[in-house]
Amino acid sequence: MTEWISLIRDIPDYPQPGILFKDITPLLADPAAFTAVVDDLAEGFSFDKVVGIEARGFILAAPVALRRGAGFVPVRKKGKLPAETLEASYDLEYGSATIEVHADAFAPGERVLVVDDVLATGGTAAAAVDLVRRAGAEVVAVTFLMELSFLPGRERLPGLDVRALVTV
Repeated sequence: MTEWISLIRDIPDYPQPGILFKDITPLLADPAAFTAVVDDLAEGFSFDKVVGIEARGFILAAPVALRRGAGFVPVRKKGKLPAETLEASYDLEYGSATIEVHADAFAPGERVLVVDDVLATGGTAAAAVDLVRRAGAEVVAVTFLMELSFLPGRERLPGLDVRALVTV
């Protein structure tokens, strides 16, 4: 499952000194590796729609939806969606942020897989889960390409099936 892990490169001191950034662009550029990741993110789940969290979550969630014959729903930063929205705010290390989803993105009872690139503190993912539930849909799982083991992201997602393909 993780033969593609060598394609994730470390970029030291990006975006600021002391940060070791995990760059997934080499993985995305490799068709076999990208296909394997897309397949692995959804394996074992049954769902009607896939939520992708802005922005890198879009890159992973849209092909998951396409490959599995499901709909794709973007969860975006506040002010980026044109129709009526639901919004959820969450705390960041310095300040807060708000994400939105179209209010009519889900039919009641639809089963939704939430996909993002990295599970760090879990705030964004928890806010996305809240939006899906408030819209009347059911979250079947939250999946990530990577999980940062030194941060407590899973603690923000209690009672959910949380999967990361690789833990760093």
